[in-house]
Amino acid sequence: MSDKYFIDTNIIVYSFDKSVPNKSDIAKNIIAGALELSKGIISFQVIQEFLNVALRKFKSPVTFPDCAKYLNLVLEPLCDVFPDIELYYRALDVMERWQYTFYDSLIISAALRGNCTILYSEDLQHNQKIENLTIINPFV
Repeated sequence: MSDKYFIDTNIIVYSFDKSVPNKSDIAKNIIAGALELSKGIISFQVIQEFLNVALRKFKSPVTFPDCAKYLNLVLEPLCDVFPDIELYYRALDVMERWQYTFYDSLIISAALRGNCTILYSEDLQHNQKIENLTIINPFV
């Protein structure tokens, strides 16, 4: 993993999912590598989506204090892309050109903004190239 990479929300969610240990281990390794090597990033959107899922949709929701701790130790250090008008215009362009939903296009745009060459996601088309970015499903 020598290239700069973007981590989609589903990867972070899998790091908490004990029901699929293989995916959980892969997700944890991606996140650990991002923190240790400073090559992996996320965006504001990933933080929002993850906190919503962790607090409301997990079988055993994460507590507020534990969410705050994870935000401080993991999410905040990885967050490198914040919203501005240009990010939304780029998302619209991605949406039109590659036919992704708006929120997926926003993730792709954030990865492009962060100068990433890899976007780790289970939800997007594996091996698709968008400009200099390649979408990789790390679970295949």
